[in-house]
Amino acid sequence: MPTASLPPPAPIQQLHHYAYRARDAEETRQFYEDILGLPLYHIIQSDFVPSTGEYCPYTHFFFRLQDGSFIAFFDLGDDQAAEPSPNTPKWVNHISFRVNTVEELEATKARLQAHGVEVLGVTDHHIFKSIYFFDPNGIRLELTAQLADEFQMLTESRTAHARLAEWNARKEQWRRERAAGQATAPLKPQQNDRPEVAARAQG
Repeated sequence: MPTASLPPPAPIQQLHHYAYRARDAEETRQFYEDILGLPLYHIIQSDFVPSTGEYCPYTHFFFRLQDGSFIAFFDLGDDQAAEPSPNTPKWVNHISFRVNTVEELEATKARLQAHGVEVLGVTDHHIFKSIYFFDPNGIRLELTAQLADEFQMLTESRTAHARLAEWNARKEQWRRERAAGQATAPLKPQQNDRPEVAARAQG
């Protein structure tokens, strides 16, 4: 079918749910419901996977966020957690949840630490502040308090395509140089938005 005759994409309203493998349903429930305060809202159980038809018994359970979206898990009944990606640093793949204020962020940090959870931050990202921690399944979580207003974010959005296009062009050049044996290091971005972090690391 020619792309010109395709219907437009449906307006995607919000995240419905993000699903991950849980080592143990009750351990996961205690963390998300009792510590983070996300209510357990829905459970689906079956022996067969609806999308593929394969046999794999599971309990699929959902925790509800304030906006009506969910974070969900599969307990496959074998006490096994998902394996981390072997070629990706632990800090890359993560889920970030928004809270309303920095005060709420700091209060949640204190709550997590009181339950023995190691927390990094509060980290200042200029447009928001964050804390970072891991859930019982090894998933890196981030809680974020937005600092930038809608006008500032709109201003940022007007340069996003141009900045990504510049990165893409530089990456194509880097690929050609790598193929010719001239590039051995990973490509660095054309702009450093966080120079104070590099200064601290080098100091």
